[in-house]
Amino acid sequence: MSREKFTLIDDAFLKYNGEVQNVFDFVESRQLLRPELWRRFVQQFREDADFDAGWRGEYWGKMMRGASLVYSYTKNEKLYDILAETVRDMIESADESGRISSYGADHEFDGWDLWCRKYVLLGMEYFLDICKDKTLYNDVVNSMKRQADYIIAHIGDEDGKTAITSATRDWNGLNSSSILESIVRLYNITNERKYLDFAEYIISCGGVDNGNVFELAYEGELSPYRYPVTKAYEMISCFEGLLEYYKATGCEKYKTAVINFADKILETDFTVIGSAGCKHELFDNSSLTQHLGEWTGEMQETCVTVTLMKFFSRVYLLTGKSEYADAVETSFYNAYMGALNTEGNIGNWKEKYAPYFDVEKLIYEPLPFDSYSPLTSGCRGIGVGGIKPMSDNHYYGCCACIGSAGVGLIPKIHYVKTESGFAVNMFIDGTAKMSTPNGCELLLDTKTLYPADGKVKISISVKEPENFEILIRNPRWSENTSLLLNGEEVSVTKGYISLDRIWSDGDEIEFSLDMKTRVVFPLSANPDFPKRIALRRGPIMLAEDSRLGYSPDEEADFSVNADGTINTTPTDASPYHCMVQVDVPLTNGRKITLTDYASSGRTWNEQSKIAVWMLSK
Repeated sequence: MSREKFTLIDDAFLKYNGEVQNVFDFVESRQLLRPELWRRFVQQFREDADFDAGWRGEYWGKMMRGASLVYSYTKNEKLYDILAETVRDMIESADESGRISSYGADHEFDGWDLWCRKYVLLGMEYFLDICKDKTLYNDVVNSMKRQADYIIAHIGDEDGKTAITSATRDWNGLNSSSILESIVRLYNITNERKYLDFAEYIISCGGVDNGNVFELAYEGELSPYRYPVTKAYEMISCFEGLLEYYKATGCEKYKTAVINFADKILETDFTVIGSAGCKHELFDNSSLTQHLGEWTGEMQETCVTVTLMKFFSRVYLLTGKSEYADAVETSFYNAYMGALNTEGNIGNWKEKYAPYFDVEKLIYEPLPFDSYSPLTSGCRGIGVGGIKPMSDNHYYGCCACIGSAGVGLIPKIHYVKTESGFAVNMFIDGTAKMSTPNGCELLLDTKTLYPADGKVKISISVKEPENFEILIRNPRWSENTSLLLNGEEVSVTKGYISLDRIWSDGDEIEFSLDMKTRVVFPLSANPDFPKRIALRRGPIMLAEDSRLGYSPDEEADFSVNADGTINTTPTDASPYHCMVQVDVPLTNGRKITLTDYASSGRTWNEQSKIAVWMLSK
């Protein structure tokens, strides 16, 4: 019995057009279809690669998770063959005890060792979802069991074992505790009680050695930025594991904790572009502080963005509440797509890392994803999150590895199964084939320019008439949504619009979302900082880009209507490709051109300085 309100549609086959398909093509060609990259990542487990207590061992599993999600959409057999080969390679990298670690045995269970082992397990677990070879499937399961058994033999509260929160020197054990998710998943695969027992041990330790983040979430009084440890990416990862534990056991306490944690993030640490952390990679009450511009370094980490997307999509399935799907969409079209390195930039980070390793020896190549996203006046490409040089003088980073999982989960959340039909959460031009509740073939053809335009048309093809419900997500930002069913107007509700009827071949759903440009004001005014505003158009945040003739360091006196909207007009003035470009009126009669945040700043230098929180008089 599922403990989730909604569930994934296992037999759905989707084919996208336009910008979203371009992202899949980019991720496959620039990253996932490169056998030499997979071999390089496996090599980290054949040597003491993380001699410096590093995290090179996370790269393979993190990218395998995303690659498996991408394959489940593209069905690219070349990609599958590459993934199957690298999984076999990884299994062969184990030592005689079954241990797979990028840390030598003489200094294991330190630094990021358990974090990296978590990703090996997760990568294999996600691969099992697409594995077509029974022998390989069994080999993967046996490898995972040997890996986990070795960990359980050394980590715990018994004499001679190391406490999980002590098996690292970082973040008070939060990174090591995040292995919880992979352990629960292994229990689900094997049904062996010892893995659930180990998961319960991890939860009992509280995630950190100076508190209990799970109990704090359950109590629901503190926001994550007030927890004893505030590292965002690692903490969300721990709560992904707690969600898995709830699904396996039905313990309502932990369901409450997960939902409380998600709601507190949306309340206090979710920015207009759909990420978190305005001071380094930490929860820091960024919903309140995002416009201040007091921090110009690493912020809005891509690892945080993608992990939020994954976490919110799972909480969405758990609860069926559309606000979590709204959050996934915000992250995807803004912070996530803005991190794509489609122009092949290197960035200006060479001097930044010179004190830490010999940058002159590195073999430079563009990574597919940027790591940090500016909110006030700044540039992309300021650093490589989680950068580590490898023994062959190549390098990689954590955000580059996690990126493919972001686009990979979009088809999973696009259509989901409900008690009496299915819900539509994403509005993407393309086709979908799935089954009706009675098992008949259902075809959906979506025509739209969304998110550039708010008009969406869904044509339905079924072989036989059938009664079921279709839920259409009505985004919170759309204040005046209208919907027609076969040309007749339908009453619109917030959250979801329910269409429960007998569906016949040729039925059409047409709806129009409110794409007025609206001003977003800061949650608080601080007289010590300049006044700023942001502009939202549908799911997209607009941004200044210095290539458009107006510096993000200049004030702009925007002409705002009494209802908080701005009368923007479409334009083709932008010298670069973008999803949306509009002229925005100023009170002095001038206009400035803004584009969607994701398309801005792609030179990764001062030539395209950008801002989403814009200086305003």
